[in-house]
Amino acid sequence: MKLNKLSNNVFHKLHLFFRMKFIVLNVIIIDIIFKFKEVENLATKSIEKLTDYFYRFPGIGKKSASRLAFHILEMEKNEIEEFVKAVYEVKENTEKCTVCGNLSESPICDICDNEARNSSIICVVEDNRDIIALEKSKSYNGKYHVLNGKIAPLNGITPDKLNIKSLLTRVAAEEIDEIILALNPDLEGETTAMYLMKLLKPFGVKISKIASGIPMGGNIEFSDIATINRALNDRKEQ
Repeated sequence: MKLNKLSNNVFHKLHLFFRMKFIVLNVIIIDIIFKFKEVENLATKSIEKLTDYFYRFPGIGKKSASRLAFHILEMEKNEIEEFVKAVYEVKENTEKCTVCGNLSESPICDICDNEARNSSIICVVEDNRDIIALEKSKSYNGKYHVLNGKIAPLNGITPDKLNIKSLLTRVAAEEIDEIILALNPDLEGETTAMYLMKLLKPFGVKISKIASGIPMGGNIEFSDIATINRALNDRKEQ
């Protein structure tokens, strides 16, 4: 009987202890929220507007957007003028190459205009940023073709919205020996690759895909099943 009474007493004290901890934690959280609201209220309408614009950028959260806005405020006037000029110029001067769809400041990009590059090989990519990554590797010397996306019907991206027609025109008009499909190994990328292979097959050109599987330095132990299956299926004789 005494043991039960002692247990109930201990339980009651623990209950009160954790309840007080919970109340204190709520007070702290409420205090933080009010302080954050006070900081927001201190911002002028111009700062809030600028913060909102930065917040629209991909990968930028509310706090990062606010920091960027206040950093702009601390910049010298001439620095702000140069920044605004750079933003305007990149929008005004950048266009898409009429041949491959890469970003350029002229109708034909530097890669397409470079006669030293191998014109018989075309590497098909989803996005202009993929070209930057491939060029950094310094292991490819052919030409490119940018699709500007990948087939994703659920997102409203159908084949007719991609830069596919001009690719077929290039293959038909130029002496192309090989098409490299450098698309991301996800469901949409694989669907796009299969669709392109079907369209390109009648031209009789060699069609290849970049290898995918376990990355250099990666561990088999931590790789997912799909990655391991791809690595095994794409194995090469040494």
